[in-house]
Amino acid sequence: MPLVLLCGLPCSGKSHRAAELGRYLREEAGKKVVEVAEQSLEMERNLVYADSHKEKELRGVLKAEVERKINKEDVVIMDSLNYIKGYRYELFCLIKHTQTPHCLIHCETAVDVCSSWNRSREPEQQYSQEIFDELVMRFEAPDARNRWDSPLFTIQKDDTLPFQAINDAIFHRKAPPPNQSTLNQPLSSTNFLYELDRVTQEMLMAILNAQKTSVPGDQITVPGTKVKIELTRILHMAELRKLRRQFISYTKMHPTENIGEISNMFVQYINRSLH
Repeated sequence: MPLVLLCGLPCSGKSHRAAELGRYLREEAGKKVVEVAEQSLEMERNLVYADSHKEKELRGVLKAEVERKINKEDVVIMDSLNYIKGYRYELFCLIKHTQTPHCLIHCETAVDVCSSWNRSREPEQQYSQEIFDELVMRFEAPDARNRWDSPLFTIQKDDTLPFQAINDAIFHRKAPPPNQSTLNQPLSSTNFLYELDRVTQEMLMAILNAQKTSVPGDQITVPGTKVKIELTRILHMAELRKLRRQFISYTKMHPTENIGEISNMFVQYINRSLH
């Protein structure tokens, strides 16, 4: 069922809006609601947001919890900052994979009001002024022109939530169609992983050898492929190995029915990475 994302500056009223929407969906719409909330995790927010690695881990935990709770019956409300555009896109890919609608509620509260609300909290619940200011600077506002930020409901401090419009957006709208990157296909061959490893390793060596007689701008033909590599620059072994690891991880999740297509898929993956 649908995913509702809350988004906004620290202390902009996201949890209040999440609670309002949850009550409406349960009591008026008769839906089962599950909340994934940052504050439900036992963490020291100032320590987490001061450390990029810890913050990345937090986002991973929240995303995994959303993925675990999305099902055919429940509405999932995710209450967190969700301030990074790329992270919102990752969540959009998740709902495309599960083929369920979603919407984004942006609590657009003025910075001075957010700061005042932060200071009014209990000391252990406050953001330090330094962390608060940094998060305000990092915030990437949603844009309804981006498909991952749409449909978008921008809510001011004194606004009433447009309950019916939100209800229509998540229950009376088709889910975004899955694309090739979000469709899982069953493994069709017991030696798929072996072939994936072997073919990509052989292609790495072939690309390195072909580059010895090529210059940027050339198109490299790799044996066993129909697609040519568009060489915009020289690819060194370290970068090729990284691309190979990424491609293998991706292909394990989205295996092809035709092992013979692995080489062409790898070339296409490299070309996309170069542009």
